[in-house]
Amino acid sequence: MIDEPQALSAFAALSQATRLRIVRRLVEAGPEGMAAGAIAQAVDASTSNLSFHLKELERAGLIQSRRQSRSIIYRAVYGALGDLVGFLMRDCCQGHPEVCAPAALAVPTCAGPSKPPPG
Repeated sequence: MIDEPQALSAFAALSQATRLRIVRRLVEAGPEGMAAGAIAQAVDASTSNLSFHLKELERAGLIQSRRQSRSIIYRAVYGALGDLVGFLMRDCCQGHPEVCAPAALAVPTCAGPSKPPPG
């Protein structure tokens, strides 16, 4: 369970447009993640700028990196992202589930990234 200081760190990391785009791209990429170069292209960021943003997101615990041959692969930490959403929603209903219904309906399933069926 995430506490307030951790939530503040995560929200601070996500409060910048490039970092938010990075996290969204990594969520879409799924557990296999993306190479740093592909992320830079996807979010239209220079290598040095991207490096700064990736470090901030990693420090906040929202992404992880691993070396794969000569590349560094980044992936979203789904547990941390889920904990962050849970932090926001933890006390939302106060005994009135209809209050949280719009948020619950916004994400009806969490089946991972959608990929076309093999064809």
